[in-house]
Amino acid sequence: MDYRREIDGLRAIAVVPVIFFHAGFSAFSGGFVGVDVFFVISGYLITSIILREREQGRFSLLTFYERRARRILPALFFVMLACLPYAWLWLRPRDLQDFSQSLVAIPIFASNFLFWRESGYFAEAAELKPLLHTWSLAVEEQYYLLFPLLLMLPWTLRRRWTLAALTAIGIVSMLFAHWGSRNEPAAAFFLLPARAWELMIGAVLAVLFLHGNIQRLPVIHQRGISEILGTIGLILIAYAVVAFDAATPYPSLYALVPTLGTALVIIFGTSQTAVGRLLGHRVLVGIGLVSYSAYLWHQPLFAFARHRSPTEPSNWLYLGLSIFAIALAYLSWRYVELPFRRKDIFSRKAVLTFALAGSAILGGIGAVGHLTNGFIGRTDGYGQLLAELDHRIRPNLGLSVTCDGDGTFSPACRTSENPEIVVWGDSYAMHLVQGILASNPSAQVVQLTKSACGPIFGLTPISNQYPIRWSEECYAFTGKVRDWLTSNDSVRYAVLSSPFAQYLSANWQVIIDGQTVDTSLKLAARELRRTLEELVSLGIEPVIFSPPPANGVNIGRCLVKSRMFSINLDYCNFRYDVSENSHKSAYLLLESIAGDYPVVWLNEMICQNRRCGTHFGNDFIYRDGGHLSYEGSSALGRHANFYGLITSRD
Repeated sequence: MDYRREIDGLRAIAVVPVIFFHAGFSAFSGGFVGVDVFFVISGYLITSIILREREQGRFSLLTFYERRARRILPALFFVMLACLPYAWLWLRPRDLQDFSQSLVAIPIFASNFLFWRESGYFAEAAELKPLLHTWSLAVEEQYYLLFPLLLMLPWTLRRRWTLAALTAIGIVSMLFAHWGSRNEPAAAFFLLPARAWELMIGAVLAVLFLHGNIQRLPVIHQRGISEILGTIGLILIAYAVVAFDAATPYPSLYALVPTLGTALVIIFGTSQTAVGRLLGHRVLVGIGLVSYSAYLWHQPLFAFARHRSPTEPSNWLYLGLSIFAIALAYLSWRYVELPFRRKDIFSRKAVLTFALAGSAILGGIGAVGHLTNGFIGRTDGYGQLLAELDHRIRPNLGLSVTCDGDGTFSPACRTSENPEIVVWGDSYAMHLVQGILASNPSAQVVQLTKSACGPIFGLTPISNQYPIRWSEECYAFTGKVRDWLTSNDSVRYAVLSSPFAQYLSANWQVIIDGQTVDTSLKLAARELRRTLEELVSLGIEPVIFSPPPANGVNIGRCLVKSRMFSINLDYCNFRYDVSENSHKSAYLLLESIAGDYPVVWLNEMICQNRRCGTHFGNDFIYRDGGHLSYEGSSALGRHANFYGLITSRD
């Protein structure tokens, strides 16, 4: 097929927003749509190559897969290899084990399955995964494996059936993506069945171009219309980049904005139009040529910077790393990508040997890292096992790992058959249990908790990350809590806690009386007050614990990194006014009921003289960006006498 400079320019338009999105620049909140642009381009180019070679009678599966291996594997394996020393030096055992698993998954084209099972793309932990971005490569590789076989079926010899089949596959995939974005968002984001329709858009364009259908359109020859439609396509991509964010259900029908925009640019953004000339500028073309390597380099650079720095790196550092990613991309394109594409330098046998050996070596290292739990015997250079530091910021699930959801009704989640204190709420209630027991080891406690499911009857949160199925589970769980409290008359006190963000944040909605409505402070305050009144009617005295102060930084990691790199723990402390901004809505909610019900303000215990501490001596107060660690909860509970604060209302 004829080379189009503007397609390389379009690659630049795709990769730069992805890089800036991962760098955390707010102006590029929807930069992740650059991957969708890549998918459309890939569908267009790969289908064009396959169909043209088929029509010329020279298509070969072996040759096709060889080209893909030459294009993808050398730079990918080189970047993975470059990551190894930094992973060894800077990653905690748990993080190194996760990294090791990705080393195993990537060579077998399964990293999208791995990251789907581990966490969502927009989760806090995701930005710390050096090879997270390879999920999109896995999707494309799975497409490369399956799609040529589809085009080789006998019925595809008929052009009409080929176009109809590709369109049908695309429609089914798009409907699945739209459904999945609300019911299985992680699966919809990471897996091929929900992404195939974006590749099919490009494939359909390739069929239409190859058979002359697009060239025969009257509008294609009208300069003014081509200018307008090409410009609209570019505007659609730009709009998605700046207007979408983590709260956008994706890849739902919203993904039509950047994908159709890409299609319009491919159709109308020819070299004869202003858009085509813009995309054909040598700067954009240059970035586009190295875009694959740039995509490979940027995420490891950002992730390792986050791991090495106790707190979030500055925007200036991210900007510098973004530029450095482009520089590294040029070097790897020039000295790794290009040589491997030349058959006179690397024969087919050499490429196959390289692919198998690279996969075996990297996969073997990953397997060892996984089986040794992230090389758990490593020390920090001062003789302290990194695993011990890792253990100090493990998830604080209260009495037991089973005490999350329905498992919380088991005997493992109580200290007595006749508890006097019920701890109810989400993970911010879980982390209080150790503090209560530290202040009174004989306290009779039952833990009724479910992650992200706050202690409010009749008000059920829902979001892109927590879709309708989870919302239904939360509603059912809250109902079971109500039934349990009604039938257990030993309970005298109820400890309620949550960050309450799920009832107050614009990224969430709530379901009440079967209707989905926007969150609001007024609604949350009304329903929380009703819940407290219901508890009182059952003879239970409620006590609400505020969320701990936070500053938007993973404080637990900051404490561990400070220990690892010999930095004073006070480096992780922060100003109280930063905390106030972080939890302003939650504090306003609790202030609205504080005159009628007791509220325990953790911020008053942790912050003194406008500064918030993150440790008691050598005890870490935090385990992450807001939760108390086991040792922090215990230390705070003893210091403030949690048990006395709960039971002193008599």
